[in-house]
Amino acid sequence: MSESLRKYVLRKYLSLLESKRGRGTELISLYIPGGKHVGEIMGMLRQEYSTAQNIKSRTTRKNVLAALRKVMSKLKLYKQIPENGLIIFCGAVLDGRSPDSTTMEIYAIEPPKPMDIYLYRCDSRFHVEPLKRLLEVREVYGVLLVEVEEATFAVAEGPRVEIVKEITSGIPGKHRAGGQSARRFERLREMEINEYFKRVGRYANDIFLSIENFKGLIVGGPGPTKDEFLKGDYLDYRLKQKVIAVVDTSYSGWEGVKEALERAKDKLKKLRYHEERSLVQKFLSHLGKDTGLAVYGESEVRRMLEMGAVEVLLISEGLDLLRVKMACKECGAEKVVLAKKGELEQLKARIHEIPCDKCGKKGLQIIDEKELIEEFIELGEKAGARVEIISTETEEGNMLLKSFGGLAGILRFRPPTLL
Repeated sequence: MSESLRKYVLRKYLSLLESKRGRGTELISLYIPGGKHVGEIMGMLRQEYSTAQNIKSRTTRKNVLAALRKVMSKLKLYKQIPENGLIIFCGAVLDGRSPDSTTMEIYAIEPPKPMDIYLYRCDSRFHVEPLKRLLEVREVYGVLLVEVEEATFAVAEGPRVEIVKEITSGIPGKHRAGGQSARRFERLREMEINEYFKRVGRYANDIFLSIENFKGLIVGGPGPTKDEFLKGDYLDYRLKQKVIAVVDTSYSGWEGVKEALERAKDKLKKLRYHEERSLVQKFLSHLGKDTGLAVYGESEVRRMLEMGAVEVLLISEGLDLLRVKMACKECGAEKVVLAKKGELEQLKARIHEIPCDKCGKKGLQIIDEKELIEEFIELGEKAGARVEIISTETEEGNMLLKSFGGLAGILRFRPPTLL
């Protein structure tokens, strides 16, 4: 499973788990770091089981004991705790069938990163905060473009790149005003550049030093201005130590930021921004060269997955379609339509007006509905494709969603039907 898919699945889990509630302190949250022995955890749970037998409320006692037994049964399936750790949520969850109706549910999650938290808690909700923190992007990089006319300050975090600040220098051009000697003009200009550099340094220190998990700074710009800036004492020493690349750029502003990130990509191998751009650009390259190794759209991607031809499946996280299957009450013929999530209730309200394609009679009923993104994740994994969830934070990610319907595939081979 790709890192992007793993994080997507965990975010879905989080959304689901956050909505769960119990009647009392009946929901168990158990966080086990990697390296812990299963026997040690089982011993702790047996002790908790013994303590739970003293709970006064008969219903609460019954549900907590049942949950503990279920957790212990789940743990027995593990010879050792996974390297990154293990998180188990279990308990009698209110299911909405009646005010007191509950269903025993259990979820076992292997975190995407090593986890050092050890936690056991019973509450009326699942404690997902530590898992949320694990999913947060931990590496943040800064981009500072410096040229004589202006400076740009940007932040790159995961797939997101944002310009935080842009300032102008107000420094006049190199041509002196009438009546000024060349020497006096140059001296005044140097003073203005020095003041401008001080201002750039203050903004850089304020912006970048305040960022938690700040990993490095890329300094760029056309010509020698950036080098002159770095030679001076304008940056805080802590920020100077985090300069990981100095690059030449042809542009300023947004285009310059993208260029700086591209030129420094060897220093930013783990930055999701580059991964996503590279994946979508590879798809676009195959499409542009007409190699036959790129497909897009719901029906074509589905067909290629069924053939086992897809090597990399690209799914936009912005894909908000449902695949709704309907059946005719008269003849049983089935019909499938795609609908936006927000339009499902409207479809349900007018479904009795939709005629059957086979017998022409009205009276269809919905027999199944599924999120398209979930269906294609399952199809991709079943077909052995590498499934990548692409954000809408990059230009390429936006293009995937808006121009290609949010679904695309890079193929292993050119199918015979396309030869």
